[in-house]
Amino acid sequence: MARPRNQGARRQALIEATYSAGHKRGLRSLSLTDVAEQAGLSRGTVLYYYDDLDALLVEAHSAGVERFCDERDRLVGETDDPRRQLGIAIRAGLPSGPEDALMRLLYEFDFLAGNSALHDELVQKMYLRQTATYRGIFAAGRRSGAFTPNLDDDQLAMTFVALEDAYGLHVVAGNALLTVDAAAAAMTAVAAELGCPPSY
Repeated sequence: MARPRNQGARRQALIEATYSAGHKRGLRSLSLTDVAEQAGLSRGTVLYYYDDLDALLVEAHSAGVERFCDERDRLVGETDDPRRQLGIAIRAGLPSGPEDALMRLLYEFDFLAGNSALHDELVQKMYLRQTATYRGIFAAGRRSGAFTPNLDDDQLAMTFVALEDAYGLHVVAGNALLTVDAAAAAMTAVAAELGCPPSY
């Protein structure tokens, strides 16, 4: 049977349903039926668009990486001040809270990487984009004199990606001892100690 013409919109709706259903059930327990029920469709209808759950998960993972990275880069690009850019990057790189479905799923996708070359490639792509965002900010701050770091730009970028990933994982896991504000404050303090004071 031919697929309907509104494939783009339907695929996007299925990706959103994957995020919602995955947030409720976790990726390890997620089934195609769960996604179909979340989307208000039959399992067979979902199979018109995706060959199986794995194909849907790969597309949802790819779309999630693009959404996270593109949105942060857009926000960072709204100012030329490296201090402001760093403050924006730190805030935008952290989940909004434990209920942040997209960020929770992106962390869960990391666990699929060891079993799937496609997921592994997407995890690496996100890491490269994360580091590129920070590296660009640190380099701009160094050139302008706004930052006087005692590490090189690659080391700084790696450090801040590691911090945002570690703090973010605690946030989406619901660790009551670590709030988003506390995580952002800690990253801000580290940046200042390294000679790269952010502003907000």
